[in-house]
Amino acid sequence: MIMRSALIACSLMLLTAAAWGQSSPTVVELYTSEGCSSCPPAEAQIGELSRQDGVIALAFHVDYWDSLGWKDRFELPVAVARQKQYAQRLHLASIYTPQLVIDGARDQVGGGKLAGTGAGAGHAAGVPLDLAINHNQLQISVGAQPQTSACDVLLVSYLPEAVSKVTRGENAGRELHDFNIVRSFTSLGSWQGQAHSFTVPLSSLPSDATTVVVLVQQKDQGPILGAASHAVR
Repeated sequence: MIMRSALIACSLMLLTAAAWGQSSPTVVELYTSEGCSSCPPAEAQIGELSRQDGVIALAFHVDYWDSLGWKDRFELPVAVARQKQYAQRLHLASIYTPQLVIDGARDQVGGGKLAGTGAGAGHAAGVPLDLAINHNQLQISVGAQPQTSACDVLLVSYLPEAVSKVTRGENAGRELHDFNIVRSFTSLGSWQGQAHSFTVPLSSLPSDATTVVVLVQQKDQGPILGAASHAVR
């Protein structure tokens, strides 16, 4: 009986350690526009990253290139707001395209080799996340992780791929291939280290979005501490 109790206790300790050590993907955000002639190589880069294990790649399309004559059909006002917040948080002089933000912690120009070793490696101490579909609802479980600073739980939906034939602006005459295009971005609430769950009706997601990503990000758009994705269609 004593040995059985010891084995159960040991199993619980291993399960707890596994939850604490859950690997979190590297999150790469691209700020891009179909009206920017420097962006297609960065879009191709997102396509390549999306096929790598341990990476969640997201393309946020901005609207400030519209004045050159081409309105990006995937632009979202929230993309510009998020990019501006990163500029403030990362002490950047301005926003620009194509910009990559890695794990909410650093940025670089998109289209080139990723600096550092973060992309694809995952993080040993990611916030435990579980996503499931039940009765036409997305169920999100955020595990406990004590002594964690306050975070936002964010829901992102995206369209994996699209092709656009651009007729005006800097990319006039080109056929552009876009990848992991963000179609919606919603804050689900706060998380402060205690186990918590959220439920989202699938009907609330854009009809062209086929995959969702949940991000656990430190308040005021700090580093991303956890991420997970799930197909919804």
